[in-house]
Amino acid sequence: MIPALAIQDLGYAYPDGTVALHGITLSVAPGECVGLLGPNGSGKSTLLRHLNGILPERLPGTGGAVAVHGEPITSANVAAVRRQLGLMFQDPDDQLFCATVREDVGFGPQQLGLGAAAAAARVQSALEQVGLVHLSHRPPHHLSNGEKRRACLAGVLACAPSILVLDEPTSGLDPRGRRELIALLRGIAATKLIATHDLELVVELCPRSIILDGGRIIADGPTTELLADEALMLAHGLERPHILQHRHPHPAKD
Repeated sequence: MIPALAIQDLGYAYPDGTVALHGITLSVAPGECVGLLGPNGSGKSTLLRHLNGILPERLPGTGGAVAVHGEPITSANVAAVRRQLGLMFQDPDDQLFCATVREDVGFGPQQLGLGAAAAAARVQSALEQVGLVHLSHRPPHHLSNGEKRRACLAGVLACAPSILVLDEPTSGLDPRGRRELIALLRGIAATKLIATHDLELVVELCPRSIILDGGRIIADGPTTELLADEALMLAHGLERPHILQHRHPHPAKD
């Protein structure tokens, strides 16, 4: 089976010389939901920005360390890749820029060259999916944090990507907004890679997790096993989530 995402020996340094990624190799199967964990500065956001060609600043003409559905990302195919992979940024204000929510959600479908009727149907469906039809004519800056995140997700879903890449999707949400977003994500069948500090979300949604620290993969395996390993978590700036505090990774023997 061809992976939905495949990364091979990916390294990256910023222009000031700061090395953010060291030889990252991983793959995500179609339909998988994977958590990407690590402390601040571990390289999570930098890695995500490689997945739809935002980084590196100059894409290779041939080859490439990142492949989407078996196709390496290059300068020639980056536009096609972005139609398959939807990236939701950590800060919604980096993603919302139109006068109304409906216009924002419709921006992506317009770039895909869809006809007016097809684009409008995509927008309406995405707004219904995230529960924002009643706010579709409101300016994005008048939305709550949770509403902004749902508007961003609608904009991604309107492009019908097969892969969703989410950077801290529950950051800044109140408990109700967080529950609503988790329920939304659970109902989406796309392949998902979720970078987050919300370890309870990871336990609820992601059967597999990857721990990144210092730009390197530290661990990759079943979520409950990794997150229940207190020594591993503490060594990399994380904590065993409350949902696992009283759960044993293996059943006790008589």
